[in-house]
Amino acid sequence: MSSTELPGVRSTAEPTSQVGAVRVAEGEGLRTVALPGLEMNVRFRPPQREGLPSALFVHGLGGSSQNWSALMEQLADSVDGEAVDLPGFGWSPPPADRDYSVTGLARAVIRHLDAAGRGPVHLFGNSLGGAVSTRIAAVRPDLVRTLTLVSPALPELRVQSSAVPTALLALPGVPALFGRLTRHLTAEQRTRGVTDLCYGDPSRVTPEGFANAVEEMERRMALPYFWEAMSRSSRGIVDAYTLGGQHGLWRQAQRVLAPTLLVYGGRDQLVSYRMARKAAAAFRGSRLLSLPEAGHVAMMEYPEVVAAAFRELLRDAATGETDRDTADGKG
Repeated sequence: MSSTELPGVRSTAEPTSQVGAVRVAEGEGLRTVALPGLEMNVRFRPPQREGLPSALFVHGLGGSSQNWSALMEQLADSVDGEAVDLPGFGWSPPPADRDYSVTGLARAVIRHLDAAGRGPVHLFGNSLGGAVSTRIAAVRPDLVRTLTLVSPALPELRVQSSAVPTALLALPGVPALFGRLTRHLTAEQRTRGVTDLCYGDPSRVTPEGFANAVEEMERRMALPYFWEAMSRSSRGIVDAYTLGGQHGLWRQAQRVLAPTLLVYGGRDQLVSYRMARKAAAAFRGSRLLSLPEAGHVAMMEYPEVVAAAFRELLRDAATGETDRDTADGKG
């Protein structure tokens, strides 16, 4: 369960130009994908050379594609990366059907991948985006080459107290109440609260990155559908937590065939660090990267470390594919 827009922590990932009201980092581009009933903003970074495999990055609750800028930059030599703004977040308008469930968001990402013909991709997900990516990998294994999950929002029996306010947004009337109770807060105060909640070490955020996040907070709060997107997405997570049987997220995690990298932060206040072992057991043959000093958004706090772990996954996955091809007589 991520936050409203988060600031970056590295100067090389700081936005240096603007396209309209949208900030982009140097070397990034933006485009809009229009499908029936769905419009999504896509942030992309051209690969450093031709022929690199495709990657897709999916942000968490209240975040945007910009949450992946630092990691996309780190991996520009390894993948052809793009990050989506989920419907109703970032610079994507709400979906026509107002379906913010995990299944609905997964369906939106699948529609984009099918239309773009970029699959199978190396799929990345953070928080809510981790739950969405897990569902995609389980139901459409043909679209996922590897899976990297950073603090995925998978069901917990004992939710951390710091995550309770996010869960309460799912209740009718609570978003309006939150709006009234917090209307006196400035965008800077709101951003500071989000940063303190989501980062293991908030001091890693640069002054410029924080200023840009405050600006984005002001823009997001002015959107007429801000609270709707937050509350319905929160309700979608809660609903996904209560699903059992084959549609339960833990059951779907067990169905994932793609090589999986799990990243957990020791200072995560939203997804408990103790869930790392359960996740490692659920995703078959997965590998676990534990970062004791990281919070909820390790890909923003420690992009170099996450990138290095992914490159190992990428190399080993490629070796595995070569071994299988040789065994099948294709080598």
